[in-house]
Amino acid sequence: MDGPAASGKSSVARLVAARLGRIYVNTGNMYRAMTWAVLERGVDPHDADAVRSAAADIRIECPVLDGQTQVSVNGRPLTTTDLNSDAVNAAVSLVARVPEVRERLVSDQRSLTALGPLVMEGRDIGSVVFPGSRLKFYIDASEEVRAARRHAQGHTDRVAERDRMDSTRKSSPLVIPEGAQYIDNSHLTLEQAVESVLGMIADGR
Repeated sequence: MDGPAASGKSSVARLVAARLGRIYVNTGNMYRAMTWAVLERGVDPHDADAVRSAAADIRIECPVLDGQTQVSVNGRPLTTTDLNSDAVNAAVSLVARVPEVRERLVSDQRSLTALGPLVMEGRDIGSVVFPGSRLKFYIDASEEVRAARRHAQGHTDRVAERDRMDSTRKSSPLVIPEGAQYIDNSHLTLEQAVESVLGMIADGR
């Protein structure tokens, strides 16, 4: 399940996973964990070479708790506050665009299939991580709606800038994956969006 920032894909994916009895994986939290670790080391996220060097010995682990993966950095579990700070929000697209970071985390994400059936969401799941998946969804919403959602969550990052960076990066850009079912989540309730996904799955689409 893919989509831009604040499109609602995380909430939809989490509930779909719960309804289907599958493990929920938020891959964005893996990039956020890496970003948090890079910032903790005092690395400038704009310096791709410095990020690449720092990331080489940062270990991201994803233990499962209550049906969903958590993230830890070198054995330290990270909290929601750690992962969603304004500093991480502002830097995560910079860190995520470093090819070596993406290559390593994509490999980590593919290895999570050993845990069992997954509902995985992010920005390149259907296009890069599992392009051969039969069930791919792209959850979208208008820029205005997404910006309002971020503001309501108390965050100050600008979704338009994150969209631009995620869509234009050379490594695994944000795209609508081939064969993905497109859902405009601008004016759907969470339950409506979840039912839409579950209905498409039941129909074998």
